[in-house]
Amino acid sequence: MTGRVGGGDAERRAGHGQGQGAGRWVLLSYRLPREPSTPRIGVWRKLERLGAARLGDGLEIGEAGGNAAGWLATPASAAQERAVAQAMRTARAAEYQAVVVQARTAAGGAAAQRARTARRLRAELRRIARRDFFPPAERDAARAAVNALTGDTNTEAAQATSPAIQARS
Repeated sequence: MTGRVGGGDAERRAGHGQGQGAGRWVLLSYRLPREPSTPRIGVWRKLERLGAARLGDGLEIGEAGGNAAGWLATPASAAQERAVAQAMRTARAAEYQAVVVQARTAAGGAAAQRARTARRLRAELRRIARRDFFPPAERDAARAAVNALTGDTNTEAAQATSPAIQARS
């Protein structure tokens, strides 16, 4: 599991900045018994909701008979950092694409149903944005699809702004 530490814009942190080397990341390594699998799956789902990226398999833990450790680390190369950032970006892109599909499916419904769906999908956009450290292009498409459900033209009010992005600004 990894999470990015530090400030600056996403492109620089992804190693795309001029003359920028790899940045610092927080790594979490944990091990839980294979059986029962419920605690292991629960931990992974919680970490995934926080935006953690899985670098490998097997990487309440103590209560489940496991152990964990955390480090501050620097990738060996900017290419490695870009690969992790791209994996995180790809995961968020899939989530945003699912929102687009749901919004388009609801577009033919009654006005009340579209409004309910828009509220639910805006909440989902906020959940995704909290772990969106390297925003993909699909983010804007998802926002536009949700806004189209209610004809909302005030995009600033309707957008789910990522606390992760705000912290980087």
